[in-house]
Amino acid sequence: MPQLTPQPLPYASLPGLSARQLAEHYKLYLGYVNKTNEIWNLISTADRESANATYSPYRELKLEETYALNGVKLHELYFGNLGGTDGPPSGEVSFFLQRDFGSVDAWIRDFHALGLAARGWAILALDLELGTLHNFLLDAHNLGGIQRTAPLLVLDVYEHAYFIDYGTNRSGYLDAFFANIDWEEVNRRLRPYLVRSAPLPTLNPQLFA
Repeated sequence: MPQLTPQPLPYASLPGLSARQLAEHYKLYLGYVNKTNEIWNLISTADRESANATYSPYRELKLEETYALNGVKLHELYFGNLGGTDGPPSGEVSFFLQRDFGSVDAWIRDFHALGLAARGWAILALDLELGTLHNFLLDAHNLGGIQRTAPLLVLDVYEHAYFIDYGTNRSGYLDAFFANIDWEEVNRRLRPYLVRSAPLPTLNPQLFA
């Protein structure tokens, strides 16, 4: 089985997010990397003959694989879309936020509400079939994910993401998150779907010519 290598944290601290908060959060991410590698090693030798849908070691490993691996991927997306300067959405994504939510401010209000409502993750994603942006709620790493979507902006709202700095003040944490979004990274995730060969005729790169 392959083995994951953790990605480094690209910053020590951010405005509104302390070095201790980020370091403790990053340690949790490292735990998901290690646990995914452990699960993959166990899967390679797990008994397939006893597999069944009620209980079997193979079933339990495959189930927890989804939790651990999504824990890796979501955290990498989260850490990766932070580090920007305080500012409104810019570039290509700004056009689609206005188109699909009515205005950038309307999207901000909706995503802020999503961050308060979710138990795990808030995700701005591109629906690859409809060609539109949508805010999705995940209550756990492997609970609520929508297939055929591409995550563009990922927000962790588990308490471990903010409790050291903000206690129960999640709204204050959300303000810090918005102030640190790297919109160029969000656009980098969006751009592969703007090429002419993509089956998304509404995402036309000539709009930005």
